[in-house]
Amino acid sequence: MPKIGMEPLRRRALIDATISTVGARGTLNVTVSEIAGRAGVSSALAHHYFGPKEVLLQATMRQLLSDLGRDAVVALKNATTARERLSAIIAVNFNAAQFREETVHAWLAFYVEAQNSPPLRRLLRVYARRQHSNLMSALVPLSGRTEARRMAEAIAAMIDGLYIRRALRDGLPNPASVASLVEDYVDAKLRQQANSS
Repeated sequence: MPKIGMEPLRRRALIDATISTVGARGTLNVTVSEIAGRAGVSSALAHHYFGPKEVLLQATMRQLLSDLGRDAVVALKNATTARERLSAIIAVNFNAAQFREETVHAWLAFYVEAQNSPPLRRLLRVYARRQHSNLMSALVPLSGRTEARRMAEAIAAMIDGLYIRRALRDGLPNPASVASLVEDYVDAKLRQQANSS
């Protein structure tokens, strides 16, 4: 008889093990047995909770998105100005939990697999829309709608690019150093706009 209350803990353990396994391998080409072994449960139990591997991968992607969303809400709670909101959005993408090596590798593997997986592509579109909306909300009061769109695209591209460099071990491992690169771009653009007004 299963212990009461264990299901959520085991589901989360399997999701964490998926991130860890995918991160270590740098690909979604992992087996449920590998994931289950890392989680300390049987393959049968993993299958019981999630069914096929694709469902576990989707649940893992949803958890990454949920964790990022939760972190963003917390970061934005204390931001009172548009500029502070923008800094909070940038910082949350590079916080210690999000910018861990295995998490970065998992994100990159999901990006690659999304080219062939409509469910994962839909989840990445949710992420991109949410990020764009958050950036636009902070940028429009600072720079106007047209320039905000351009800056939001550039900031999103920088975030993605810095994740890729981190995954390739060519990027800065320190989250604060990476966030400061994006902040430098924002400051330069805002100064440029102020000087041209």
